Amino acid sequence: MTASVKFWGVRGSIACPSPQHLGYGGNTSCVEVVFPDEDKLIFDCGTGIHNLGAECIREGAKHSNILLSHTHWDHINGFPFFAPVFRKDRSMNIYCGHLQDKGGIERILADHLDQPLFPVPLELMGATKNFIDFEGGGADFVVGKGINVKTAKLNHPAGATGYRVKKGGISICYVTDTEHRPDKPDEAILGLIEGADLVIYDSTYTDAEFPDFVGWGHSTWQEGVRLCQAANVKQMAIFHHDPAHVDSFMADVEAEARQVWNGTFVAREQLVVRLD
Repeated sequence: MTASVKFWGVRGSIACPSPQHLGYGGNTSCVEVVFPDEDKLIFDCGTGIHNLGAECIREGAKHSNILLSHTHWDHINGFPFFAPVFRKDRSMNIYCGHLQDKGGIERILADHLDQPLFPVPLELMGATKNFIDFEGGGADFVVGKGINVKTAKLNHPAGATGYRVKKGGISICYVTDTEHRPDKPDEAILGLIEGADLVIYDSTYTDAEFPDFVGWGHSTWQEGVRLCQAANVKQMAIFHHDPAHVDSFMADVEAEARQVWNGTFVAREQLVVRLD
């Protein structure tokens, strides 16, 4: 069994298409996971999904499963620029784990795409769209032909969901956006990521920066390392980079993180990680 992970957007908060962000990328959160004989799994619909959508059209991919961490703008603003959503011959399942008491993901996306915010309403987007709401941290479920999905609630304003997807012995975790407590590890996250092959973790800040942003709902790469080492994780991707962290800053983070634990790497746009 093999799997591939491709990073299409790695930023948090706002897209940064500037010369100082070319090395690591300026698009917001979007990660593609592909298991053999399965449709694409897409984590989040940040601006990075625009380029992924173009690839889906080139490849002729007919169906995808979109797993949303939450619906803050930087995680859904790319959705109306995802080319397959306008094609009547395409379909997608859209999962969300924190909106059951707010009308569900279909209503939230429809509101986001309503006038005067966007010119094309959700109902005019031609693809077949199946909206699936669930309770984060609840029972496991299956996506596609046999991808097991486990979830956990994350500590983020208005809620967010962390995911673990597993097939054929390969486990990949997507854990953003979440704020850790400095005094103890997050047991929900530890349980989610235990023994995973790859954890993509919210590393918006450094430990030195974190005290200035308590309550903002984000974590640090150092906390990610602590969690992953405690949970016997094989690799960790530093992800959801702060817009202020330009290429030179991210290069320093990568060098320091590799010294702390050689299982870490910094996610950058177009990077592909293959697991087996």
